[in-house]
Amino acid sequence: MPDVTVARLSLERLLSRRPVADLAQLRRALGTDSRMTVFRRLSALGYLSSYTHAGRYYTLASVPDFDADGLWRFEGIGFSRDGTLKATVHRLVDASEAGRTQYELQLRLGARVHNPLLELIEGRRLRRDSLEGEYVYLAAAASRARRQMERRLARPAAAPAPAVELEVLLEVIHGARVPPPQAAGVVARLAARGVVVGVADVEAVLERHGLKKTPPSR
Repeated sequence: MPDVTVARLSLERLLSRRPVADLAQLRRALGTDSRMTVFRRLSALGYLSSYTHAGRYYTLASVPDFDADGLWRFEGIGFSRDGTLKATVHRLVDASEAGRTQYELQLRLGARVHNPLLELIEGRRLRRDSLEGEYVYLAAAASRARRQMERRLARPAAAPAPAVELEVLLEVIHGARVPPPQAAGVVARLAARGVVVGVADVEAVLERHGLKKTPPSR
C-alpha cells in the first residue's frame, strides 16, 4: 500500500476518534518525528489549524461544521474557515453591519484580539473610530465604514451581558477603598486583569445598581 494511502488512513483513524489533534498526536499516528512529514501529509488531505491556543491544534478541513460566522469549536478549541485569528477578525469586522468593538470580538471568538486588531489598523486593512470611550473597528473602505458607524449610532443601547455586569460589580467591590467608583478607573483595572469592557457598559452597570458618581448637592 502506498505511503500516502497509509498516512491518509492513519490520520482519518486518529481524527475519527477525536476530531482535533496536536502535533505530538499526529506524529505518533504517522510514526514519524519529522514535522515536515506531518504537514506534508496534512496538506495532502486539507487541514486547518486552530485560531486559539496559539494554533497548536489541527483538524481536517472536512471536519468542522461552521456556524454563520464561519467558526467551529471543539472542547474550547476554536477553528475558523479563514484559518488564522487575524484573517478571521478582519472578515468579521469588514462584514459587520455596525462595526465591532474589541470586547464584542473577544466575546464572539473566545480569544484575545488586541494584537490582530493593532496589526490590521497599522496595515490599513481596518480603520477605527471612538465612541463613548472605546474604539469601534470598521471596514477599511471609507464609504462602508461611514455606513457601519451610522448604523451603530442608530442602534438602541443594549444592556450589558450578565458576565460583563458580574465582572464590573466584582471589580467595584475589590476597589471599595477608592469611593466612589468611576467608570474609567474600573475599565482600567479590568483591562489589567485581561477583561475588556467598554466605558459605556461600566457606566450602565453603575447606574443600574445606584453606584454611579453624582455631583455633590449644594
